[in-house]
Amino acid sequence: MQETVIAINALEKSFVVSKGVKIQAVSGVSLSVNKGEMFALVGPDGAGKTTIIRMLCGILKPDGGSASLFGLDIKTQMAVLKQRIGYLSQKFSLYGDLSIDENIEFFARIHNVRGFESRREDLLEFTRLKAFRDRLADKLSGGMKQKLALACTLIHTPDVIFLDEPTTGVDPVTRRDFWKLLAELLKDGVTIFLTTPYLDEAERCNRVALMNKGNLLALDTPERIRNAFGQRIAQVAVSNARNALTFARQRESLISFFDDVQIFGERLEFVFTKGTTDEAEKLIERELSNAGFQIFSARFKSPTLENVFINLLTKETSEARG
Repeated sequence: MQETVIAINALEKSFVVSKGVKIQAVSGVSLSVNKGEMFALVGPDGAGKTTIIRMLCGILKPDGGSASLFGLDIKTQMAVLKQRIGYLSQKFSLYGDLSIDENIEFFARIHNVRGFESRREDLLEFTRLKAFRDRLADKLSGGMKQKLALACTLIHTPDVIFLDEPTTGVDPVTRRDFWKLLAELLKDGVTIFLTTPYLDEAERCNRVALMNKGNLLALDTPERIRNAFGQRIAQVAVSNARNALTFARQRESLISFFDDVQIFGERLEFVFTKGTTDEAEKLIERELSNAGFQIFSARFKSPTLENVFINLLTKETSEARG
């Protein structure tokens, strides 16, 4: 039986932005995270991801609902919990005039880590920063700063780490290296709770929660979320893709057959759950060709999380408009 490390029940948080206008940042969210799991909150800016992490770390107080870590209540037992969690925020506060070594030492002393030197050596080796240990933080690249921030987050050996969009704004190579580090942490039994706007990163996680405007849209493993919607995708490379998209979204025969049409570069992706792939292919070819669009290639593929998420957002918007 899996051990539940994080338990959230009907968690709520709102903010007053101006002149008494209230925004509901988190609306009754419930979920749980198991020991040794990598769990991701996924969604656009304003989805409520950071607000949830900040509540779990004791930075914000919930307006309603409850949450616990290791069975301890975040409202009343956070002083005890802080020694068991690590938090890497979107704007992690490294000290630019301190070296890599000195930054790690600073955070070790904050957490009252005695004899931290050997732990620091392990983390420098782990993050591959040992050769740069005397370099000032201000002189590091963006990727190296993120690795240093991770080392500082891990100095007190937390059981759970919270990472708020840890790879936003870094180059693709650094993103890949960072995920390799996270994979190593999972092998050591660390529970990872992260937020990300990147659907390809979510695919790497054990389970994900898709969020928008404070609400959960889906919660499960990436594979089960993809399969639950029974979607198939017809990916078509077509001339004048944007004009073709507009046409496809207005053509009645296409609207009635396909659940959605999305654009990715010069390709259209027709999402459908009914009919056969042969019927879909013939319909697309006939309608686009008759409208003067040239089809360069067409293939069918399984949906990605991005396809599913866009489809969910489209449905949510349509329902909100009535």
